Amino acid sequence: MDLFNVVISPKALSQLNNYIDYLQYTLLNEQAANNVWQDALETRGRLSKVANSLKFCAHPQLKKNGYRAISFIRHRYLMLYRIEGTTVYVDAIYHQLQDYENIFADDLNQ
Repeated sequence: MDLFNVVISPKALSQLNNYIDYLQYTLLNEQAANNVWQDALETRGRLSKVANSLKFCAHPQLKKNGYRAISFIRHRYLMLYRIEGTTVYVDAIYHQLQDYENIFADDLNQ
């Protein structure tokens, strides 16, 4: 049973699409692109069940704004999200090798 309704922001969806487009059109690996997409869908489903059990981000500004991160199940991507009531808002998706907390914190300041 899902505990939370998960809403993916247009920005986060655009970020995910950029990663998938890179895999599919630059690296010419359609299977990898499809696998990342499926992993994103499965991670979204898992998030609907475990959102409030994951720890807050370490970055002070993100922690202050209630942001948490969930890693994809099989790939090195993650979703940054916040909880409002019974709704989870995924505001960004990054590759884990990026300095995602500082990048996202800078985006929040703009």
